[in-house]
Amino acid sequence: MASLLHSRLPLSHNHSLSNSYQSFPCHLPGRSKRSTLRLLEERSYDSKRTLICQSGIDEVTFIEPPGSKEAKAELIGSLKLKLLSAVSGLNRGLAASEDDLKKADEAAKELESCAGAVDLAADLDKLQGRWKLIYSSAFSSRTLGGSRPGPPTGRLLPITLGQVFQRIDVLSKDFDNIVELELGVPWPFPPVEATATLAHKFELIGSSTIKIVFEKTTVKTTGNLSQLPPLEVPRIPDQFRPPSNTGSGEFEVTYIDSDTRVTRGDRGELRVFVIS
Repeated sequence: MASLLHSRLPLSHNHSLSNSYQSFPCHLPGRSKRSTLRLLEERSYDSKRTLICQSGIDEVTFIEPPGSKEAKAELIGSLKLKLLSAVSGLNRGLAASEDDLKKADEAAKELESCAGAVDLAADLDKLQGRWKLIYSSAFSSRTLGGSRPGPPTGRLLPITLGQVFQRIDVLSKDFDNIVELELGVPWPFPPVEATATLAHKFELIGSSTIKIVFEKTTVKTTGNLSQLPPLEVPRIPDQFRPPSNTGSGEFEVTYIDSDTRVTRGDRGELRVFVIS
C-alpha cells in the first residue's frame, strides 16, 4: 500500500547524502539502499526545503515543496523589474549606447531563462491587446527601420519618432504596427503630426514564433490637420521590392505575462512592450 511520508532532508556541507539516508524513514519496497540513495542524489534539496516523498511498490514520486512556486514568481518579478529599469530613459532605444544594448540584452536573457519557454499555442489570448513599445535594440542604428532599410532620423530628414504601438487581435489575426510621427516643415509652419498604421496578418508558427505578412500602410494626420482624410500608401509591387524588404517577417515571443512582452526578431532585434 502506498504511503505519503514527509521528512526534512538537510543537505549542507556538514551532512552527506549517506548520513541523511540513515535518518530518512522512507522505505521503498523492492529497491536497495544504493538505488534509493541514487534517487535522493538526483532530487537533492537544500536545508531550507522540505522533501515530500510519495512511495509505492515500484516507484517514488518527489513533489515540489510548498512555496517554491511563489519564490520563483517573486524572482521573475524582480528580473522583469531589472529589465524595465535597464531600458528606461533610452528613448525606446534611439539613445542607447553599446553598453546600454549589452545591459538590456543580459537582463532580458536572465528573465527569459528564469521564466522558461513560452507556449502561445496553449494560450494565444496572451497576445491580445494594444502593446506599447518601450525599447527596441534596432533603433540604436538611428533609422526608423532598425536593421532593415528605413528613413534616418536627424538633419537629413527631420522626422521625430513618437510612440510606437502594436495592436493585436487574435480572432481576426490582425497585427498592426502603429507609429506616431512628427514631420518637420519650413518655418514658419508648424510640424505636421501624423500616425502611420502598417497593417499585417499574423499566424503562430510552433509554440512561440509569430509570422506577420504586410498588407497596407495608412497615414492619418493629427493635430491641426486632423480633419484631413486618411491616406493609403500604395503597396510596392513584389518585383520592385528590395531583397531585404519582402513584406513579411518573423519574431519569437521569449517572455509574456499580463502586462509585459519581450520579443526577439529574425534579425536579432530585442524589443520590450508593455500593455497600453
